[in-house]
Amino acid sequence: MSAITGFSAINWRCPHTWRRSSKNTAWCLFGCAIGDFGTIAYFQFTGIPWPTLAIMTLAIVNGLLTSIALETVILARQMDLRMAFRTAIGMSFISMVSMEIAMNAADWLLTGGAKLTWWVVPIMLAVGFVTPLPYNYWRLKALGRACH
Repeated sequence: MSAITGFSAINWRCPHTWRRSSKNTAWCLFGCAIGDFGTIAYFQFTGIPWPTLAIMTLAIVNGLLTSIALETVILARQMDLRMAFRTAIGMSFISMVSMEIAMNAADWLLTGGAKLTWWVVPIMLAVGFVTPLPYNYWRLKALGRACH
């Protein structure tokens, strides 16, 4: 079975799987947002004159690191720390990268730079949540794998 066949062959109408994948995505979003928003806020408040692309790249990296750290801590309650770390990286990295890119793209498109404003943050969070959600659902439904 090809990956595309597997993608279309699953049941996309399972409320239980949507709830579980939404919960997993929300935890990932929380972790990503800590590092991402913290980095953007740091540059915004200090006025350090870095190029927007450099700030956003650093924000993406920091978002990935904080998300992995948070997921590792959550998973460490269920398994040993080493396995928790490997699971956090292996199971949700594609989700985190797509989430981070979507959030920063929304920020750049709406504000013209790496800027946190009262109105852009909810949009960034919404875009960051919706972007990886179908992938997380598919991964949970087709492969039986989740990060939490």
